[in-house]
Amino acid sequence: MRMKPFRVFGVVCLSFFMLACQPEKAETAKPETAPADKAASAPAFTARTLDGKTFSTAELDGKAYIVNFFASWCPPCRMEIPDMVELQKQYEAKGFTFIGIAVNEQEERIRSFVEESGIGYPVILDQNDELGSLYRPFDASYNLRSIPTSFVVGSDGRIVSVLIGMQTREAFEKAIQQAMGAGK
Repeated sequence: MRMKPFRVFGVVCLSFFMLACQPEKAETAKPETAPADKAASAPAFTARTLDGKTFSTAELDGKAYIVNFFASWCPPCRMEIPDMVELQKQYEAKGFTFIGIAVNEQEERIRSFVEESGIGYPVILDQNDELGSLYRPFDASYNLRSIPTSFVVGSDGRIVSVLIGMQTREAFEKAIQQAMGAGK
């Protein structure tokens, strides 16, 4: 039996998508950490959140946060968000926050996803890759290669580590604690 060309194309596209979004195995999904003496300052930005508010990283001066690049259509991204939502609730009173940067998204779809997921932290739609481009030039170890990717920023305003691929609740919690202790 011979496959039709459009089916072959579909199988190739699906295979590529599954490989591109596949999370790293738990034992290899360890955060890449920048040495403290070479840690780069996190980029400053101001953007409009999905709820229409203006958000600026300047508001987070002295606070730890994680910038998470994600998409609603990305299975590993979808899998880690419930843990992020719970950790946001747990650490918000201590000044910590996640910042979600939605990439390659349609506004209506991401709005619906944020509501369904119960995301209570700021979410920004990066339609023109403006925010993604801010995080690429730091260093080879800080190259936004895939989603999900999370940049962990310490209370001193420096990138403490980069979490590439889907993370567990434990990995996020360890990163949050590390970021909150940075500069102290």
